[in-house]
Order: sequence, then structure tokens, then C-alpha cells
Amino acid sequence: MEKIYSKINGELLHMVHRLEDMVKSRIDVISDDNFLQLAVMKMEEGKTFRPHRHIYKEVSYDKAIAQESWVVIRGKVKVFMYDIEGSEILAEPILGPGDASITLKGGHTFEILEDDTIAYEYKTGPYEGQALDKEFIN
Repeated sequence: MEKIYSKINGELLHMVHRLEDMVKSRIDVISDDNFLQLAVMKMEEGKTFRPHRHIYKEVSYDKAIAQESWVVIRGKVKVFMYDIEGSEILAEPILGPGDASITLKGGHTFEILEDDTIAYEYKTGPYEGQALDKEFIN
């Protein structure tokens, strides 16, 4: 797994989890103190889980940041990962099928490198419009 840190304050901003980063059973990729949670699980035939539903709960924070992950299903994507301020690019990983990018803080953009590329995008919500969600980097 690749971890990209801010040159400004040393915070973990971005991560890249590769399909080759196989696990024996389960690994929690993102620490519990983030809004976005991600685990990778390697499972064998017949594995089951206890049926469950998720419940509403009171929250202990007064503001949140949108965190985002892309998982490439088909094709290739180049990710540009920026620091928390300005327009400095910290990393430019290329993702293939099964690879995931995670942005906890900082900026990012994507360049699609192959036709018919498919990716899943996961993002914390609820989404309340662009003005409350992002600012563009020049």
C-alpha cells in the first residue's frame, strides 16, 4: 500500500491500495477516525456473515470533509494527488483493475488512460451541492 503525506504538515492525505496488496483475511485500510471507511477482505467459498442492518446514531463532530475513493474495474486511470494547499502534486499513481485510490484530505484529479474505463466512486455524504463540497485548484 502506498501512503502519501502532506509536505506542509505531515498528515496522511492519500492512499493507493493495489490488487496485489493481497491480505490473508481482512485489513482495515483506513483508520477509524476518518469519515470514509475501507476494508479489504480475501474470502474463501462458503464464507458467510451474520445478517445485520446499520442504524442511525448521534454524531460527535460539528463539521465533516468529503473523502473519496475510486476503485478501477476495467481500464487504467492516472491519479494526480495534491497537497492540502496550493497546486503541488505529491504523487501520480496509475491504477489498473482492482486498484483503489483514497483521498482523505488534499486535492485530486483523474486522467482516464484507456477507452471504456470503468471505476466505482465512493464518497462520504450526504452531498449538499458543489459549493459546500469542493473548491477547484488552479
